[in-house]
Amino acid sequence: MVKNRLEHFQNADLIFGVIGLGYVGLPLAVEAARTGIRVVGFDVKDGLVEGVNAGKSHILDLSDEDVAVHVAAGRLEATCDLARIAECDAVSICVPTPLSKTRDPDVSFIMSATRAVAEALRPGHLIVLESTTYPGTTRELVLPACQSTGLKVGEDFFLCFSPERVDPGNPDWQTRNTPKVIGGITPRCRAVGQAFYGRFIETTVPVSSVEAAELTKILENTFRSVNIGLVNETAIIADRLGVDVWEVVDAAATKPFGFMKFNPGPGLGGHCIPVDPHYLSWKMRTLNYKTRFIDLASEINAEMPIFVVNKVREALNASRKSVNGSTVLMLGVAYKPDVDDVRESPALDVMQLLQADGAKVLYSDPYVPRVNRNGDCLESVALTPELLNSVDATVIVTDHSAFDYEAVVEHSRALVDARNATARVRAVRMRGERQRWIVKSENP
Repeated sequence: MVKNRLEHFQNADLIFGVIGLGYVGLPLAVEAARTGIRVVGFDVKDGLVEGVNAGKSHILDLSDEDVAVHVAAGRLEATCDLARIAECDAVSICVPTPLSKTRDPDVSFIMSATRAVAEALRPGHLIVLESTTYPGTTRELVLPACQSTGLKVGEDFFLCFSPERVDPGNPDWQTRNTPKVIGGITPRCRAVGQAFYGRFIETTVPVSSVEAAELTKILENTFRSVNIGLVNETAIIADRLGVDVWEVVDAAATKPFGFMKFNPGPGLGGHCIPVDPHYLSWKMRTLNYKTRFIDLASEINAEMPIFVVNKVREALNASRKSVNGSTVLMLGVAYKPDVDDVRESPALDVMQLLQADGAKVLYSDPYVPRVNRNGDCLESVALTPELLNSVDATVIVTDHSAFDYEAVVEHSRALVDARNATARVRAVRMRGERQRWIVKSENP
């Protein structure tokens, strides 16, 4: 039976169900469709479903054509009808896993998807959880719901965890060529999972259990969080010492061994790095263990928006102005360059802190036309020399490649660069002047 199942998932005409058509689910669905697998995407948002069925992409990394070609060929469709899970041979759960206000994991979306899967579960199904979560979720939450149907895991159905590894805006690593970690509840589950994903993912990486796969994802993002926390604290130290932190990082990066370059910035953003380590912290608190590195890194990273706002305050003070009553232009509100994602973006914290101090805040971001913050809606403004000259201070929070940094340096009255985006311009214009956070602050 197992051999037949492997051959089925390796070679047969299959229907692949993807629950959640966001940054993870839609690229996964398109990649599977490229290999000829028929994909049914599930989402609770009517507008999103209608858009996909019309051949439209809401994901920056996918063009409309990427979606439309598969919709037209009958390889991709979207629906809100979760009962259609029963039509699928394999189902991937790619729903959000946010944190609650107390920074505990919110698994309500996983549980809603799991209940829908359990209601439609039939013999032969492969179920894969891809949503990032704490170790133990697949075995402790998804498995009992599926087994409540009377079907036996590893024999009647197959259950795996395979963490998403999406890096929005990355031109080199996409769904197909990013190695995919797979852990199964049983070895048979893992084998079936590998057989299926191997059809449209170049490399699969088997691990011994679902817990190992879950922890792998958490480790990847905790590694980044901790190292970013270290370099952010180094930035604060360097600032106190009057040393250029970017010069130090670049010099350290010339070492060909034992060092990996991380850059300081205004804080952490995106769904993964600011959030995922807290899943592990929460899990370990239930086991009476304190994750000290994780908690300290989170604390340091969370303070970086305050550090940036203090630099804006210093730049204004040098011009005998206060934050209160000043107009501050923020360049970029997305969490990273050249994407439209504002989830957990430190720019939103910088914006809120400046507004709390009485500043009028404008922003310019070519990827984010509007931002809703605390009930207020701000719209992006066009970046022009006239605008730069009219505001009291400009702060670069996200270093989009579309910004004209020569114009920013030339026309800003006071400029704080939290990303070192103007380094090249300053090296030319200012003959290698130190790369400080405060690039420019004109005296009245």
